[in-house]
Amino acid sequence: MLTVHHLLLTFTAVTPVELDDNAGAAVRGAIVNALLNRFCANKAAPTCADCPLLTVCPVAALVAPMRDAGETGGEQRPRPYVTRPPQPRRYAPGETLTFGLGLFGHAADLFPYLVMAAQGIEVQGLGRHLQENNGRRGAVRLAAIDAFNPLTGAKQPLFRAGQRQVQVPGIPIGPAEVAAFAANLPTDRLTLRFLTPMRLIDGGRLVKRPALRPLVQRLGIRLTDLSTAYGDGPLPVADARSLLTLAESATLARDTTRWIDVISHSRRTGERTPIGGFIGDAVFTGDLGPLRELLVWGSLVHVGKNAVKGDGWYNVES
Repeated sequence: MLTVHHLLLTFTAVTPVELDDNAGAAVRGAIVNALLNRFCANKAAPTCADCPLLTVCPVAALVAPMRDAGETGGEQRPRPYVTRPPQPRRYAPGETLTFGLGLFGHAADLFPYLVMAAQGIEVQGLGRHLQENNGRRGAVRLAAIDAFNPLTGAKQPLFRAGQRQVQVPGIPIGPAEVAAFAANLPTDRLTLRFLTPMRLIDGGRLVKRPALRPLVQRLGIRLTDLSTAYGDGPLPVADARSLLTLAESATLARDTTRWIDVISHSRRTGERTPIGGFIGDAVFTGDLGPLRELLVWGSLVHVGKNAVKGDGWYNVES
């Protein structure tokens, strides 16, 4: 069984903070850098894969999880988290900004390291280098961490500034919660609200317009990978071929999405990676009942390219 823990991290701006459409990549980079700076015990290793501490390192388990011998797929497992970026805009001193993190399965055991990484963001700053900050990123202070169920809106306070102790996340979302939410959705008409760029590859080509079949196909693969790596094996879902047939026959009844181009810059490698995609609303009609649970899972784990940088986040609505 796969479970998901969603967290909300709230920071207060100490100096001006500026986040653009690349906010998800900025948040992910800040977390990874804080993890490496605080917990990496072998900074001489060029990569996690080259480090002899790989199998016992909490940093590697989060940022570069490698497959065990005999596992199928590429060299790396899917990363056990996704980011949900804050609103891209300028934050004045005293304003708060909140972003989300989703942790999958037993990776939730690494929550204490993420708390320490969040506190590390206070040291390195967040967002663009600004002239009024003497060329530095915006300074922030960690104000709160909450567990959050995006399906019900339930919250659990885990940390508040000034507290000495942090609570353990206690709102896991699993198959029962997904099934309960999905059962209340219509069976013939669903709206997918793409909150961050959805970047799908189908047949070697970018999918530029919402289509249910490539989304369902990629989502099925992602859920199988995640539940195998971080759960108790593949999720019990309906026959994949029948789901793809239903997805292929669905009609795109209304499309108000638009494509945005976003580039992610890596300071470590110097690489520029396109992470753009379509955002907005797409309404699908058809025989959608058997697809509901799978689509709700996708709203929790994201789907498509660059999920760890915040892409592929959507909501399923009536």
